[in-house]
Amino acid sequence: MSKPKVLVFDIETSPIISYTWALFDQNIGLNQIVQDWNVLSWSAKWLESEDKTVVYGPHRKIMYEDLRTSRDVHNDKNLLKGIRKLLDEADVVITQNGVAFDSKKLNARFLLNKIPKPSSYKHIDTLKIAKSVFKFTSNKLEYMTDKLCTKYKKITKRKYAGFELWKECLKGNLDAWKEMEVYNKHDVLSLEELYYKLIPWDTTSVNFNLYHDGIETVCKCGSRDYKRNGYAYTSTGKFTRYKCLSCGSETRDRKNLLTKEKKEFLKVNSK
Repeated sequence: MSKPKVLVFDIETSPIISYTWALFDQNIGLNQIVQDWNVLSWSAKWLESEDKTVVYGPHRKIMYEDLRTSRDVHNDKNLLKGIRKLLDEADVVITQNGVAFDSKKLNARFLLNKIPKPSSYKHIDTLKIAKSVFKFTSNKLEYMTDKLCTKYKKITKRKYAGFELWKECLKGNLDAWKEMEVYNKHDVLSLEELYYKLIPWDTTSVNFNLYHDGIETVCKCGSRDYKRNGYAYTSTGKFTRYKCLSCGSETRDRKNLLTKEKKEFLKVNSK
């Protein structure tokens, strides 16, 4: 049976290096930039079902590339080719803040490096889900994975704390690059786990049924086990509602159960 290719990914970028006269309230002009930003590393894996029985892609391994062996740490052209190939294969991608950051950053570097645009894909952003459905104390990956995830949480304790990790990588510190690899990979693993915590609450996500050949309903979590759960009502319709027995997500039939007479009655009385 066919299934969608779903890629979980995360990138790390270098800072913009510039001249400045103060620590606060600075507007940096273009002629003050010493070195523009670029992609330093990326990590990705094909999504696995929550019970790890199904993988939505060619394999289960986690992938990673960085610029530790590059002669020029600001030349990311070859680095970008790997993540571009994966995006080109993917039907759906999952990120944390990737709609506003990761995807746009990659697109900018693809264009600047004359790398072809990858094929189009659907995007599920856990940050957007968190903002639209919940009111957490923080929507950061660190907070949500700490509160919700049990196996993988965002790494907070590091030898090179905060900006020091990026600073040391730019200096060519191989020990820092090793830590960057662990940090970047762990973000992807914790994001994958977080996705399954949030996705039952998301009502605007990708319809995974479109990617399956059969007519059996498949949930966003990969489960095919549903039970009838009353009815869903709209302003002009009544539909049979179902609940996923695995994650609790809801879906509904497309068939409107209202009679023709009832529909006409609603139309008249809504004017």
